[in-house]
Amino acid sequence: MTYQRPNFRHPELPVNELGYTRKDYEGALSTLCAGCGHDSISAAIVQACFEMSIEPHKVAKLSGIGCSSKTPTYFLGNSHGFNSVHGRMPSVATGANLANRDMIYVGVSGDGDTASIGMGQFTHAVRRNLNMMYVVENNGCYGLTKGQDSATADVGSASKKGEPNPFEPIDLVSVALQLGATFVARSFSGDRAQLVPLIKAAISHRGFAFIDVVSPCVTFNNNPASTKGYEHVREHLAATGTVDFVPVKQEITTNYPPGEAQEVTLHDGSVVHLQKADPGLDISSRRSALGLIKDYKAKDQILTGLLFMDEDSRDLHEIIGTSNKPLRSLVESDLCPGQKVLDNLNESLR
Repeated sequence: MTYQRPNFRHPELPVNELGYTRKDYEGALSTLCAGCGHDSISAAIVQACFEMSIEPHKVAKLSGIGCSSKTPTYFLGNSHGFNSVHGRMPSVATGANLANRDMIYVGVSGDGDTASIGMGQFTHAVRRNLNMMYVVENNGCYGLTKGQDSATADVGSASKKGEPNPFEPIDLVSVALQLGATFVARSFSGDRAQLVPLIKAAISHRGFAFIDVVSPCVTFNNNPASTKGYEHVREHLAATGTVDFVPVKQEITTNYPPGEAQEVTLHDGSVVHLQKADPGLDISSRRSALGLIKDYKAKDQILTGLLFMDEDSRDLHEIIGTSNKPLRSLVESDLCPGQKVLDNLNESLR
């Protein structure tokens, strides 16, 4: 058990614009291993939703199978949730999203759940630009089944009891970029200052927002020979720059030096500021992002931060022209408009 959380809360806890405290965004007590990076990701989601004043009942949490897919239980306890079978979360998310476009969809998956059995489902959710935030909690191993290497384990990386991995890894960030994801980022579970604004931006983005979070498995894959352990990640981290998310409700200002920042306006009017550490990054260019990822990998560094965003993204509903109303709110007159409408439709096809 990661931590003990008392039921008592200070009576004067800070509240957001809805009058909720941070406690209102928490979930059940975590049963993951002490120090698991996944709990830090859950805490970042809680913090982001609290600061954004999101109504918990308007969020749908979806997951597959694995340690990572247990985590929706540990945040947003007053939200809707669905735990699907292994690798099938994207199809469940697609069905739910098409039925009710007004919900905020948060998908949580793992490197096995996405990069192995769920890869086919993941690719189609990306190419359809499903409107959701998709978080992969990436530890390079199957923690739920005793630490076998996953498809994202780097060549030469070794778990505590395993041999060095001989196979090339699947880089989910590069895959997402090549498939057409309209928001792509990478972060580290131990860097909340970077992760929280990325989550805010991903939730506000219209379209498929993908965040790959390196999240060390303290039980099976946290040792000097592993490239997904705390020691290695902290020594090899590199960031694209400082990311800042400014909601439209606040005055949008910036004091970044000219030529060292990039600003993207989201569909709801919110703004993402990126103070660049690497001038070679253009977050509106997939080619720029892919090239920079390869450059940093050649230097044995893990590039984190916001890598790509399409501010003119059209999500699945816009692409296929669905109803502006959630299906659950359609009444009989909407679904069966009458013989006259049918006659006009048939006539238009003659």
